[in-house]
Amino acid sequence: MGSNGKKKDNAAELNEHFNHLKIADATSDYATADYVIFGVPFDNTSSYRKGSRLAPNSIRVAYDNLESYEVNYGIDFGDCHIIDQGDLPAYEDVNYTLSEVEDVTRLIFNDKKIPVMLGGEHSITVGAIRNLKDIDMIIIDAHSDFRDSYFENKFNHACVTRRALEMLGPDRIISIGTRSTSKEEIEYEGYKKVRFVSANEVRSKGIKNIINEIKSRFDKNIYFSIDMDGIDPAYAPGVGTPEPYGLSANDVRETINAFADKIIGFDIVEITPLYDNGNTSMLAAKFIQDFIASRENILKSREK
Repeated sequence: MGSNGKKKDNAAELNEHFNHLKIADATSDYATADYVIFGVPFDNTSSYRKGSRLAPNSIRVAYDNLESYEVNYGIDFGDCHIIDQGDLPAYEDVNYTLSEVEDVTRLIFNDKKIPVMLGGEHSITVGAIRNLKDIDMIIIDAHSDFRDSYFENKFNHACVTRRALEMLGPDRIISIGTRSTSKEEIEYEGYKKVRFVSANEVRSKGIKNIINEIKSRFDKNIYFSIDMDGIDPAYAPGVGTPEPYGLSANDVRETINAFADKIIGFDIVEITPLYDNGNTSMLAAKFIQDFIASRENILKSREK
């Protein structure tokens, strides 16, 4: 039970897992928070440019330079209920890291709060999804991440979508921005059980039409995962595996806005600050604001 059985939530257990660095605007305590931010500084399966373990604090530093009032939504983040639990310790083993992510997100989900997870590499998403069943999932990603294993590791960051399919089932995942897929992945019979929307398709159809398609397919709560390499390197150069010809920052922003009220879990992964000029971490910080502000704006409009 939370707080040694003396309270209704899991604040005590969560506090045992994290250090206590904070993002700006995270001024609530756990009991009153709606959004629970935490970092996972893990990049041990990264296959190209390591360094995403440094991203959580890089995002926090960038966030410090954003206004606490979001003029595009009319939302003052001081009025939102946000807590930053800090970072999980930097473990070496991917299986142990995923187990820790699974444990802390289970507590957050059980307390009816929304985890906002700062990676780290994309493998960490699997830990959160383990707690969820009857949901849909939107992924922003340049890569299909549909290998069964990579470097003999089924939990490598190149296997995230394949593991998510195994947990959520067919026709529950839409991955937007794809432009890098191996022949092995395409030839696997389960590949068509995920809707991969290429960056080329987004450009030809327009993001609004893609959003309308998603709305016609999805009717459940959504887990939203942003691999920052899904965005074109012109907007997000500091990523672990950059891939040209990607999505625009506004494509991602519009998608967040369209589904913010249905999102029950949110993560941003694969930023490598050592290769960044500051733009990537700043964009990630802004996506966090876009998510919270657009969701709060929708909820506020329903109350009128």
